[in-house]
Amino acid sequence: MRYPALIEREAGVVGIVFPDLPGCVAAAATIDEALVNAEVVLRDWIDVAEEDGRRVQPPSALEDVCVPAGRVLVSIPLVRPSGVPVRANLSLDSGVAAFIDSERKRRGMTRRAYVEWMARRIAQMGG
Repeated sequence: MRYPALIEREAGVVGIVFPDLPGCVAAAATIDEALVNAEVVLRDWIDVAEEDGRRVQPPSALEDVCVPAGRVLVSIPLVRPSGVPVRANLSLDSGVAAFIDSERKRRGMTRRAYVEWMARRIAQMGG
């Protein structure tokens, strides 16, 4: 599930608002940071709304969102980790596996954590 969001840059800050979710806003110094923050803010906003018993509106279709001048329309994935691990045996090209290992070591992550992080980043970019 992906929610439409509007990006706006103003005075050195990148803001992201969710038209379907009043008060759901993320901000950061760069677009990349704002997109990462937007995923977390979206998940937290929906979690709190559901805990409070509020109805959460399903995401609008992108083509139905009004985009004011100066803003950019994107979609942010709703990633809700369950905390329940699932075994996924994969066969990877050895070069790709070597890249994953070098990057996860550089970042101080396990393979699993790095692959999960990569999947979220790709989703944030609209992949």
